[in-house]
Amino acid sequence: MAKHLLAIDQGTTGTTALVMSKEGATLGRSTREFPQHFPQPGWVEHDAREIWASVEGAVADALAVANVSGTDIAAIGITNQRETTLLWERDTGQPVHKAIVWQDRRTAPLCERLKAEGHEARVREVTGLVLDPYFSGTKLAWLFDHVPGARQRAERGELAFGTVDSYLVYRLAGGGAAAPHVTDATNATEFPLRVSLATSTRPCLGKVASLLVTLNAPTVPAHSCS
Repeated sequence: MAKHLLAIDQGTTGTTALVMSKEGATLGRSTREFPQHFPQPGWVEHDAREIWASVEGAVADALAVANVSGTDIAAIGITNQRETTLLWERDTGQPVHKAIVWQDRRTAPLCERLKAEGHEARVREVTGLVLDPYFSGTKLAWLFDHVPGARQRAERGELAFGTVDSYLVYRLAGGGAAAPHVTDATNATEFPLRVSLATSTRPCLGKVASLLVTLNAPTVPAHSCS
């Protein structure tokens, strides 16, 4: 019977994995850093493949330190850098662009335009958030406007959007079209896409509901941890 827990802390500059007993004792720990990309001032990007490699490496090392295998893991918990925005192919898991990190300010002009058009009060009313480049909604709009074909592919259901937790669950479950595309409430509150699709930034996003995540708290098999 699986009797250990795996915690994955996927942060802005690195990933830490902890293997723990069900009583809460730490049995193994490892941290892997990954590269930061700064294409121009105010822009911060991560490569989702490099994030995933850091997760694989940290998990493998922590399991080795704890002297356990993936089949010994009863459950996996994920905590993650928040608003960082990823867009990937549902079938392959390949990102269509580098992830736009929560620190990135490239969508400041879009946020200012939406404020000038009077949308900020409605965004605050529906989501509890302010219009700011920190959040994921305008980052996703930027990807649609600057990645050739991304908007059209999203409308056809070929792409998936999510924050880092969504991408890690997708990869941990094996990837591919059948892999879960989910998030939890604490990450979903930071998008903010409920209002984006309904009102203020709908012209920026268009008909893309098919790429949004399901709000869930799934059980994920330790596919990549053996």
